[in-house]
Amino acid sequence: MQIVVIGAGVVGASIATRLAQRGAAVTLVDQGFPGTGTSSTSFAWVNAHGKEPASYYELNLAGLTAHHELEASEEWLRPGGHVEIAVDEAHVRHLRGRMERLATRGYAVEEIGADRARELLPDVVVPDQADTIAYFPQEAYCFPLLYLARMLAEGRAAGVTVRDNTGVTALDPDGDGAKVTLSDGSVLRADAVVSAVGRRTSELAALAGASVPMAGFTEPGDVTVGYLLRTVPLPVRLNRVLTTPWLNVRPDGGGRLLLQALDLDATADPGAVPAVDSALAQDYLERLRAVVRNTGSASIAEVVVGQRVMPADGFTIAGRVSEAPWLYAVATHSGVTLAPFLGAAVTSELFGAEEPLLADFRPGRFAEGSQIAAPSSPRKPGEQ
Repeated sequence: MQIVVIGAGVVGASIATRLAQRGAAVTLVDQGFPGTGTSSTSFAWVNAHGKEPASYYELNLAGLTAHHELEASEEWLRPGGHVEIAVDEAHVRHLRGRMERLATRGYAVEEIGADRARELLPDVVVPDQADTIAYFPQEAYCFPLLYLARMLAEGRAAGVTVRDNTGVTALDPDGDGAKVTLSDGSVLRADAVVSAVGRRTSELAALAGASVPMAGFTEPGDVTVGYLLRTVPLPVRLNRVLTTPWLNVRPDGGGRLLLQALDLDATADPGAVPAVDSALAQDYLERLRAVVRNTGSASIAEVVVGQRVMPADGFTIAGRVSEAPWLYAVATHSGVTLAPFLGAAVTSELFGAEEPLLADFRPGRFAEGSQIAAPSSPRKPGEQ
């Protein structure tokens, strides 16, 4: 079986690698270089706990499980769980509601006291007035580019051909398969084409005469964008994800911290990225100093406006496109969490075995005349 996978981020590389390991002849194509798209601008929190409805939760749980099964002491995955601190009534209600739902589903969650939180987060200022503190022990964070490096190495070992810095200019039917024309003028013939191009999914599908609707950036602070700030190295003891009403924080290697404050995303604009000494950066630093000790000397090394891969209704897309059955489209906001699961699941489907967990996420749900509820912007702790 000849397969072309377009998009060499964490999802596309996972799919290409698993296909090759099943015996397919795979070419992985990317218009830039592997990992330079959304994979490099993610908070990379691996979890299933805020995902609704139940089918989306089950899908993300499969992704979380796949990460742990694959981990094998690799540097790219950092287990240790996630601690969430709630101090106001609305947040407490939101958190307790999630905890109750998750407990009924068997998801690992426990309410802990301030003393236990201080053990887990030795350099975090845990407020005595915290009304509810939750610990999600099976959650993790990862370094997406290290994960991607592993997938690319396994893929090349299995025979994947990587064509980077090469765009796709045309997708045409060719018998039961497809003809893929590249920007250098070369043509690849394939029994199936996998689209894993993230934000460019609609554009790529249009080359095949198909429609796969995605939410695109329209104005600062919309659902597709969010800030990520990276600090200089700091003497801070933190080895898990922390979410609070003021700031979300996780380690980013070498003493650096990765910061996210969802309420500040209202001004995020990929065309106007604030400087590392901007008022926005100072706001983040003030919050950081109030939440984490030993950060008085902190400064911001990088400000990024991440652009989320957001299907038009907010939920994962995975399946064959009806207008071009040789095209299998994959797009998801939960790419880092789902990548190892999607690698195996999409491979199984292309070899003929349907994956039940993907049943609610087919691109056919966007058929003409169907009602699409636009996703809302995440603005609460515990969201991404």
